[in-house]
Amino acid sequence: MAATYSDLAGKVVLVTGGASGIGAAIVRRFALQKSNVVFFDIKDEEGRALQRELSDQGLSAHFQNVDLTDTAALRAGVVDARSRHGAISILVNNAANDERHSTEEMTPEYWDDRIAVNLKHQFFAAQAVLPDMKAANAGVIINYGSISWMAGQGGMAAYTASKSGVIGLTRSLARDFGPYNIRVNAIAPGWIMTQRQLDKWMTPEGEAELMRRQCLKRKLVPDELAKFTVFLASDEASACTSQHYVVDGGWV
Repeated sequence: MAATYSDLAGKVVLVTGGASGIGAAIVRRFALQKSNVVFFDIKDEEGRALQRELSDQGLSAHFQNVDLTDTAALRAGVVDARSRHGAISILVNNAANDERHSTEEMTPEYWDDRIAVNLKHQFFAAQAVLPDMKAANAGVIINYGSISWMAGQGGMAAYTASKSGVIGLTRSLARDFGPYNIRVNAIAPGWIMTQRQLDKWMTPEGEAELMRRQCLKRKLVPDELAKFTVFLASDEASACTSQHYVVDGGWV
């Protein structure tokens, strides 16, 4: 049974990319903590299904269809979430897309799109919730990175550039907003067995490499990231900020 953190009950938590994969697991875990969860995604069907699932369990989760690459829409989404549910206490910047792309075929437009999907929105989501956290003199921001750049992953240069940038963003925000008692950390997942990963990338060759490179000789699942995220958001991690936590089963 997962731990319960009483300080999370009733807090408004915003999760980006919360309709599927790791994001959906994070939404479920915060809902189980009795937090008031709001999650943004463009996957309308999955988002509404998750909201119904949790509401049927008597848990609080509210889906908003928000395109995070549209900064104006992102800002408007935060305003709407605040007006409906109250000041935001915890932000989890989870949304990302790890689609492979070749260096030879990269265009400036696709590069900008990958940065928008994987890094830019993290800053503007943080900027949008900071007034709430500063007013409360408390808050938590958790930015999702990746081990891809540490592992020397090829075939996705814009993605790995974005995810390495998450560390610089995290450390800068932690320094700037520490005086307001706002903690900012990053989490770098390894190869987590979301449905997308299983459908697109998990081949017999990939599984063999996974078992060779990980210290733990098993597949990691989204809920393992979600449980760590909830811990890092709780008061149990009250002295943790400006850090980069790798959760990869010992890959790197």
